[in-house]
Amino acid sequence: MWRTSVFESSGSRTDLKQQIFVSLFCVCLFQEENIEYYNSKAEMDYVSTSLSIFVYDPNFKNHVNYSHTAVQIPTDIYKGAPVILNELNWTQALERVFIENSRDDPSLLWQAFGSATGVTRYYPAAPWRAPDKIDLYDVRRRPWYIQGASSPKDMVILVDVSGSVSGLTLKLIKASVMEMLDTLSDDDYVNVARFNEKAEAVVPCFKHLVQANVRNKKIFKEAVQQMQAKGTTDYKSGFHFAFNQLLNTNVPRANCNKIIMLFTDGGEDRAQDIFEQYNWPNKTVRVFTFSVGQHNYDVTPLQWIACANKGYYFEIRSICAIRINTQEYLDVLGRPMVLAGRSAKQVQWTNVYQDALGLGLVVTGTMPVFNLTVDGNSQNQLILGVMGVDVHLDELKRLTPQYKLGANGYIFAIDPNGYVLMHPNLQPRVRLRFFIRSIRNHSTITLICVFFYDLFIRRQMIDGRSGEMTIKTLIKSMDERYIDEVTRMYSWTAINDTDYSLGLVLPPYSEYYIQADLSDVMLQLQCMVILSLSLSMYREYCKRLQMAENNTQFLAGFLSLMVEISPESEDCDCQSLVIYWIKWIEMLIRNLCRYGFLALFASTNGGVTRVYPNIAAESWDEDPEPLNSNFYRRTLDNKGYIFRAPTRTSMDDLLISENGTVGILVTTAVEVVIGGKTMKPAGVFLQIGSDLVLNVVVMFQDLLCYLIDDGGFLVMSNQRDHWKKVGLFFGEVDPYLMFALYNNSIYARHQTFQYQSACEPMASSHTGAAHRGFYVPSIADFLSLAWWTSAAASDTKGSSSCVTVHSQFYFTNTTNSFNVLQDCGNCSRLFHAKRIENTNLLFVVAETLPSQEENPCEVLNSARYRKGPDKCFDYNSEVKLCLLL
Repeated sequence: MWRTSVFESSGSRTDLKQQIFVSLFCVCLFQEENIEYYNSKAEMDYVSTSLSIFVYDPNFKNHVNYSHTAVQIPTDIYKGAPVILNELNWTQALERVFIENSRDDPSLLWQAFGSATGVTRYYPAAPWRAPDKIDLYDVRRRPWYIQGASSPKDMVILVDVSGSVSGLTLKLIKASVMEMLDTLSDDDYVNVARFNEKAEAVVPCFKHLVQANVRNKKIFKEAVQQMQAKGTTDYKSGFHFAFNQLLNTNVPRANCNKIIMLFTDGGEDRAQDIFEQYNWPNKTVRVFTFSVGQHNYDVTPLQWIACANKGYYFEIRSICAIRINTQEYLDVLGRPMVLAGRSAKQVQWTNVYQDALGLGLVVTGTMPVFNLTVDGNSQNQLILGVMGVDVHLDELKRLTPQYKLGANGYIFAIDPNGYVLMHPNLQPRVRLRFFIRSIRNHSTITLICVFFYDLFIRRQMIDGRSGEMTIKTLIKSMDERYIDEVTRMYSWTAINDTDYSLGLVLPPYSEYYIQADLSDVMLQLQCMVILSLSLSMYREYCKRLQMAENNTQFLAGFLSLMVEISPESEDCDCQSLVIYWIKWIEMLIRNLCRYGFLALFASTNGGVTRVYPNIAAESWDEDPEPLNSNFYRRTLDNKGYIFRAPTRTSMDDLLISENGTVGILVTTAVEVVIGGKTMKPAGVFLQIGSDLVLNVVVMFQDLLCYLIDDGGFLVMSNQRDHWKKVGLFFGEVDPYLMFALYNNSIYARHQTFQYQSACEPMASSHTGAAHRGFYVPSIADFLSLAWWTSAAASDTKGSSSCVTVHSQFYFTNTTNSFNVLQDCGNCSRLFHAKRIENTNLLFVVAETLPSQEENPCEVLNSARYRKGPDKCFDYNSEVKLCLLL
């Protein structure tokens, strides 16, 4: 394979080649069987018997061995090659370093070194998680290696689509371009253009360089697959397009390395006048040329173009040569980092991505490793690889536990690209394998995609500034059925020694917390501990507190520990106020149980939930941690009483109590004002029968009476045939009336795009993959109901990446009472709608629709007159009777 290059060093190129030759000669002295290492992809390839002992470590979510490192070698690289044996030999010394690092800091997760030759050595040793088919893992294609091995890149890929590249050559070019795109990270910008007599972008709407994120790269790959070969070759048109793209300073770009990648089968033109116009004498743009396919064209012009513009020339004769040749340009881009010395030896933090060994979402701190060996006046200006240490996102979350922020408070973090590192709406897809390139890469989820954020806040955080702002925003409930307009206080600041920025979001009622006086409560609770309380407590309140078989034993152990060490001890988190809340809940339950509700629940910010009667706890399907409960969190964000029917779809069976009523949940927040500061430390939940919600006489068949909540779901109806539809979206119960409510602005609709959806492959495009995903609800949509059909419960196995539209309904603030004459096609009807004060309910009274079908029994009882035939020919005497034989 031909390869030429231009070195910018002061050392001799001949000296460097001699050093490489000497190194390769020494490597030949090594035999594969004399080098001890654990091949993570071959379970029987152990050298030491201790490697056969693996123990499961929940921190790594894997079976590991702490005495050794493991080695992963890409499938397409021969592990017995001299250069690989040399890597295995000298990287063996890293094993001791990794072990010492782990001893100094036991919280460290994966430590890894990825070499420029493709070898990965990581600690602790663990068997490789091979995919179902071919293992295509190459560390040089991983996000952490790409971001650590070179500075950001502005790249234009030129693809020759003249008639001479048709057939196999065109297929090789398409595959090469797609592999080249995979060497780019979110820090890079790219555009792809095809050229023959003229040049044009393969994606017409990409008029300039675009960010090389997963979404854009997928669009590029789809466009590249559609390219066809025709016409003649004109290098000048292609290079003219490329330089104009790179010199455009009015658009976002990486502003660092500038690169042109030329894929062609060959040509005679050197386009020297284009380089003189745009690139010489400074040569700020590197040009890499690739001769693709098996042909006998003169490749001298391509070699000259690369050498004259600080680039490399490669030959790709077959599909086997694509991966290795499309990634070696990174070694060239890494050489300026080597020359920069210590200034380039800085820790860089990656975007969030999915760990290859199943750890989940991680960020990696990386540092490049250089070869600075000096031999006389020459220097090996080469990058050897990248060191990396993983940090799991859960570690960042543990720094600020949820209970310290309250039910609706949270922290989030973004990187310099505005992509989310940590956010409660970030949804990891554990079923997605790391090697699938269509994976929903979480680093492509921008801050705006997971929540409704102000663009000013996003810009401030990306620039690393600090600030705070109080704004009104829309938030979705945890089950994504409701949306509320709330007030939130945002604070943000840069994280030291990183490019990340951290944000804190708090509702007004969580800016302060209650500090209780426990002196008179402790003794009372010791007397209460003998009672059989139905309590739910799922937090680690104290480090010395042991788990118990039931809540009574847990409470007794907790009180004993409090007496021993006092609540103010550093061993306990006294902000949870568990003692205070247990006493407070007990008093509250005693005051409410006299009203005869079906069930009573009381939850607090302290993490304690009290259920009465005890049997009701069996049917409580919410998260036992109040701060993770959908009901609790939404209750705190709303005023008054929140009514909610059981969550269900049209295919579910409605659960009805023994007395024939449906259990409706009513919730309200408990407000406490101390020193002029309003706080909401608890919420009360009442489960009542539907007969208490709407006491309407069923005999009034000419009127339809409905109670609908603020999300558009049916709470109760006076029609018996509707009782089984309680909890359904009202568009399924009465589509004409729901359309009228929406069309008359009684309900408003909010749409968001869900970029983290996983959809099952299906022929129909009407069914979404999320709650009520739709675009424009017409009256036909309300009748067909396909516009809000949910497929969110489906398994993500075998699913593909997709973007779905999420829609929620909520009340407008125009007026509280409505009288509307509805046009229902061939009829009209009057309906009245009124908001019920201090609740989330809408009371609707409407005329019944005229019956579309006749009742056959009524038709029989009132038979219409008709005239019979004037004559009847049913008998004639001349007709002979049949004879019996």
